[in-house]
Amino acid sequence: MQIELIETYLDLMETRSFNRTAERLNLTQSTVSHRMKALEAVLGRPLFARNKGGTQPTAAGLRFHDHAKAIQHQWHEAARAVESAGAYERSMRIGLQHDLAAHYAGDWLAAVRKDLPGTSIYLEVDYSKQMNRDLAAGDLDLAILYTPHHLPELHYEPIGDVRYEMVSNKVTRIGDVKPEDYIQAVYSPAFDRLHRQALPHLSTAPIASGETTAIMALMAKLGGSAYVLAPDALRLARSGAVSRVQDVDPIPQTVYAAVNVRTRHAHQHRRIITLLQALLAA
Repeated sequence: MQIELIETYLDLMETRSFNRTAERLNLTQSTVSHRMKALEAVLGRPLFARNKGGTQPTAAGLRFHDHAKAIQHQWHEAARAVESAGAYERSMRIGLQHDLAAHYAGDWLAAVRKDLPGTSIYLEVDYSKQMNRDLAAGDLDLAILYTPHHLPELHYEPIGDVRYEMVSNKVTRIGDVKPEDYIQAVYSPAFDRLHRQALPHLSTAPIASGETTAIMALMAKLGGSAYVLAPDALRLARSGAVSRVQDVDPIPQTVYAAVNVRTRHAHQHRRIITLLQALLAA
């Protein structure tokens, strides 16, 4: 069975439109139809019904979905294993939340290399939304992220927390922070909820960003106040560039490890997660 048939079927399950799937996969509509007919011929059952209301999966189409996801994941794993065969016994593609890279990537991967010398690592720094997608598609083996999507084929577990603190290069007390000088941090939906509960008057700022490096650059250029990671707050305060804002609590952010359900007990996955968990707790 060709993997293109599986991936076209999975995209069609998302779009419920032959037209839209053709656009997304850069194919003609007739190619999408041909692939679905070929897959249905292999399975001996119709997978989709097309009518005036659109394209809907049949009972067989719905039942095949989880199996197709598993086939896609295993195919990508096999293709990567063959492609990277060489001096290493295994390979791992890992996703890491943008904000965690600067403070944790170096120490984490150094520990991984020491603990798992037979494993080659590809690290991709990204946002939670894309990492969830890549993990579900089999393009990542493991992801460290802020926002789980709780997809049925993925396993999530909290492995620690990081803290964000408010700093400013204009004021020193929360009562003096003006909305027009505030740079709103939106690091995750969970962070945003806690921020809105604690500081509703600062939740409609004129500028917002979801990444600490961008927020620090904006604050340096424009001036103002914002939440940044605690290690960055400490470093900037020691340099004299900012002051910690008084009378306002830090906002915690839970960090999650995400893997495919089939690999949640795999030795190398567990070791890699445990090593980062120790760094977060330090």
